[in-house]
Amino acid sequence: MDKSKDQLADIPVSPRQIGFGIVVALLGYIAYSSYYTVSAESVGVVQRIGHYHEVVEPGLHFKIPFGIDTVVQVPVKRQLKEEFGFGTPGATFNRQITNPQEWELETTIVTGDLNTALVEWVIQFRIENAFDFLFKVRDPGAALRDISESVMREVIGDRTVDEVLTIGRQDIEASAQTKMQEVTNLYEMGLRIDQVQLKNVNPPKPVQASFDEVNEAQQERERMINVARGEFNKTVPRAKGRASQTIQSSEGYAIQRVNQAEGDFSKFNALLTEYVKAPAVTKRRLYLETMAEVLPRVKNKVILDDKATSILPLLQLNSIKGNEK
Repeated sequence: MDKSKDQLADIPVSPRQIGFGIVVALLGYIAYSSYYTVSAESVGVVQRIGHYHEVVEPGLHFKIPFGIDTVVQVPVKRQLKEEFGFGTPGATFNRQITNPQEWELETTIVTGDLNTALVEWVIQFRIENAFDFLFKVRDPGAALRDISESVMREVIGDRTVDEVLTIGRQDIEASAQTKMQEVTNLYEMGLRIDQVQLKNVNPPKPVQASFDEVNEAQQERERMINVARGEFNKTVPRAKGRASQTIQSSEGYAIQRVNQAEGDFSKFNALLTEYVKAPAVTKRRLYLETMAEVLPRVKNKVILDDKATSILPLLQLNSIKGNEK
């Protein structure tokens, strides 16, 4: 061991070599710290000696080393979100969720009719102006959470608990988005609110069971109304169809009877005209036509001379009776 120490101690190191090593290390550090890369979804905000200098686009860029230039990347092309009352894994924003111990407090909101609702919601936003986002507000993420919570309490406070829990969700989302955008513009935060979405909206836990029963009753009521409307829509058109069919049949029968009456009237007038011209001939023709129509229907016929005094000796009543059977 002593021999190896003596050998290491004998290696000659000159001051020139030490200086050269320092220069090489310094140049390596300068080369390493003189460039940076901005990702495709971000822009780089360059600060020189602590003051804003410029905003650079994605790609490879150079800067002054030794901490003179510092770069902060701002994801202007990524959609960010903040969640209230719950949290999903894989957060892409440092203020996306808060401490789970605060979830119940931030979701408990008093409605306009002095009831309480547990409201979970999420806001989605983008950074439009990197300079405003970094320098106009001290902590824009925390400020946005405070703005969102304040606006949501204001919007829900103007509505009844029934509206919040049932039919008023879309109106609440639209109103909250508009108001949040107005406040962020007023504070010049450089943000654009893309969407406000209500997630779980429930009554307080002590009245949850009663509320579920009310919901079930309302759903059953809606179901029965829909069934009744279905029966109505099925029965009424059928009845209208039958009524229309009956009316059309009656109208057709009326037209038929009128036409038939008009035909009989025309026929009678024609016969009357011919009768006036030749009464004997017309009477004879009518008699013959009537007999031609009636006689074929008679099964037994007895033809007598107008001078006969009695017909009983000529009739075979038993045979006539048998023929009738």
